[in-house]
Amino acid sequence: MATIDDVARMAGVSVSTVSYTFSGKRPISAETRARVERAVRELDYRPHAGARALASQRTQVLALMAPLRVDVNVGVIMQFVTGVVTRAQSYKHDVLLLTQDDHEGIERVAAGSMVDAVLMMDVEAEDPRLAILRRQKQPAVLIGLPRDATGFSCVDLDFEAVGRVAVDHLAGLGHRQIALIGSPRAVLSRRTTYAARLVRGFTQEATRLGLDAVFETCESSHAGAVEAVDQVLAALPDVTAVIVHNEVALPAVLETLRAHGKDVPGDISVVAVCPEDVALGQTQPLTAVDIPAHTIGAVAVDMAIGRLTGEQPAETRLLAPVLTTRTSTAPPRS
Repeated sequence: MATIDDVARMAGVSVSTVSYTFSGKRPISAETRARVERAVRELDYRPHAGARALASQRTQVLALMAPLRVDVNVGVIMQFVTGVVTRAQSYKHDVLLLTQDDHEGIERVAAGSMVDAVLMMDVEAEDPRLAILRRQKQPAVLIGLPRDATGFSCVDLDFEAVGRVAVDHLAGLGHRQIALIGSPRAVLSRRTTYAARLVRGFTQEATRLGLDAVFETCESSHAGAVEAVDQVLAALPDVTAVIVHNEVALPAVLETLRAHGKDVPGDISVVAVCPEDVALGQTQPLTAVDIPAHTIGAVAVDMAIGRLTGEQPAETRLLAPVLTTRTSTAPPRS
């Protein structure tokens, strides 16, 4: 196997000149560069990955923190992961996936210079991981929105606007009594911001429009869906529309409504907040606000690379929600 010394010998230059040709850290004449590149081709030389990283001070690796907690939908998380990995490939970067809820893991990966940048999901309002990231030299991009985002790039769906858009759609159809069946209690207790922002948008818009509205947390299980629907019907017996922001419980919510004799959309309209494939995969195509997981993951990578190259300062991007009307919503019966 050829070495860098073999390349230098064939090209008639020093080893340091070959190294500078690879790294671009010093100007190399066109003639010398051509000799080095010709020697590399003829010898089929492959620079060691560690040497390339040392020369360029880049590892070509991004870290993605995606904790797989019991109260998260792994299928949806993996859509974000796919978006990150696919876009990273276009920049010739690999992705190191961290799935443990382990704060020390962040410090170990970042402090050890194993990665060029860190992307973090499942962001809480007062996230303890942010203090660790602020101590590191690598840029960090948050898929989510903490209370204080100073120094970080952030990207997410505008969940407050999601709540408003869903309420406006139902109110526009004539619904005056609506409910939100949302995330599990643990997600809200952690102050995971996407869930709290959606509840805030829902509540504020329902209040502004003078609607009767209730919010119920929902565990991500069949039993949790049954309990949430029962609570909604007890609190608002004449409810005519439900917004569901819980992909795991969604099928059971629809089943429980039918078990209560509620036809969708004849007796009750349903708006889901979920990725498009989830909305289309139910017993009937659901009117839904899409969670564009692939797009958000790709934008996060773009922002990380922008920070690395110095072309983009820290910023926050909230994607505008898009509601697609399907067969699960209609005006309420007179």
